Amino acid sequence: MTPVRAVLFDRDGTLVADVPYNGDPDRVRVLPGAGEAVALARSQGLATGVVSNQSGIGRGLLTVGQVLRVNARADALLGGLDTWVFCPHAPDAGCPCRKPRPGLVRAAAARLGVPPAACLVIGDIAADVLAARAAGARGVLVPNAATAPAETARFAGQSAPDVLTAVRSALGAAAGRTPA
Repeated sequence: MTPVRAVLFDRDGTLVADVPYNGDPDRVRVLPGAGEAVALARSQGLATGVVSNQSGIGRGLLTVGQVLRVNARADALLGGLDTWVFCPHAPDAGCPCRKPRPGLVRAAAARLGVPPAACLVIGDIAADVLAARAAGARGVLVPNAATAPAETARFAGQSAPDVLTAVRSALGAAAGRTPA
């Protein structure tokens, strides 16, 4: 198994509170443990990034500028990640970047200079784990109240109770230890 060299996080529901179609940086709220998870990954020399579907752009509910401002606010609150990649397309567009397709994961890996197989993708819905799989990366589901129970059951063997535990487990596995 390829060692983890980068951690890619979903944005909404994983790093920050999910505010549907949020275009207001003042509404960004970091979820408990998210800042610590990013800092831990960085402290261990791992690249970090965000891969996020932002269909509000394709639906005409948000502008690219609004998404960039929200991302910048989240980035500042989280202490800075190495790359931010998002899909602006509506679900019916059929684009290759929209999760669960692999495009976002592949693009982030390329920007970080690591192969997708060296990436861990952490997210709160099945599409995040499936995008990781499709790209040849590893995925971890961190369920929350919005995660469908069927998704939680489906990925029970690939899940963590929170984002910090997901990063700690990945680091433990990378060091050859049993994940905590």
